[in-house]
Amino acid sequence: MSEAAAVPPRARLLDCADFTDAARRVLPRDVWDFIAGGAGRERTLAANEAAFGSVRLRPRGLSAVGEPDTAIRVLGDRWGAPLGIAPLAYHELAHADGESGTAEAAGALGLPLVVSTFASQPLERIRAAAGTSTPLWLQLYCFRDQRVTDGLARRAADAGYQALVVTVDTPYMGRRLRDLRNDFRVPAHIRPANLEPDRQAPPGGATDTDSPSAHSRSAFCPDQDWTVVGRLRRLSGLPVLAKGVMTAQDTRAALSAGAAGIVVSNHGGRQLDGAPAALDALGEVVTAAEGRVPVFLDGGVRGGADAFVALALGATAVFVGRPVLYALAADGAPGVRRLLSLLCGELTDTMVFTGHRTVPSIDATAVEMPR
Repeated sequence: MSEAAAVPPRARLLDCADFTDAARRVLPRDVWDFIAGGAGRERTLAANEAAFGSVRLRPRGLSAVGEPDTAIRVLGDRWGAPLGIAPLAYHELAHADGESGTAEAAGALGLPLVVSTFASQPLERIRAAAGTSTPLWLQLYCFRDQRVTDGLARRAADAGYQALVVTVDTPYMGRRLRDLRNDFRVPAHIRPANLEPDRQAPPGGATDTDSPSAHSRSAFCPDQDWTVVGRLRRLSGLPVLAKGVMTAQDTRAALSAGAAGIVVSNHGGRQLDGAPAALDALGEVVTAAEGRVPVFLDGGVRGGADAFVALALGATAVFVGRPVLYALAADGAPGVRRLLSLLCGELTDTMVFTGHRTVPSIDATAVEMPR
């Protein structure tokens, strides 16, 4: 079946599930599994989505909210809505438009994009596609060769990125059984465009990025500590956020290290299988942060109502991951723009039905937690 025949018309792509189904039809099986899969038996992957299903929304009548304002300000930048795109490797696996197409879609709606260390297009090209006003952050892993991490940080600052996001939950990649069973390899024509092959591993270590899991074990630094936050802040001059925080202990450690924000995340269920759902960890992290920095949630968001739930439980905003690649696979940059527009529309609807005119007005009284 051709891609054109397999993908439904845009008018029939009405929510995240539609984009998911469309992507499953057009992507090669091993690529689908690489994007969709999680670690181990994928219990945490499933829990991320299921956690939202257990929360109930509390409708309000005659609340005279008019047309809600979804805009917020984060670290000095205006976001069109409390929704952003999570860091995702190799967008060109999904579509030739790649990260530039995703950035173009985000820029059209004034939404932020977190670019992955393993982006398949150069940082500067992504910035050009996004436009100068679109918030762009760069996600960083900690490499054994510190020059790799530091070089990326400086390059992001020079390219006009507004923040760095250090992933703290990945000393190396988790045991992803789908990839192991498929012996997944990144296709030869898709490369980590911002990494120099000769600096990704110590002498004698593997630099082959075809196998993401094997590469991470040789290239990533498993003994990095929280001092990386301050070091990257000093050398780049950018605010540094910590991504992969799930506990009060790590929240306090991140704050002590000078983190400008916290991203509650279990890496989409791709690291430690059996870890709590991201939503279930949100309250503990928000309490520990004590309002000192913005707290974001990444994991399991599949609609605007899910974003609303996270906001009600204390998140400043949410990041959406896999659905973006599904939308990219289904229809390139226009698909991502349609998905983001749908999510923003769903959030607006939820705000109207629950009686909230602005994002800051959303609080825990708007939801009912499971007993």
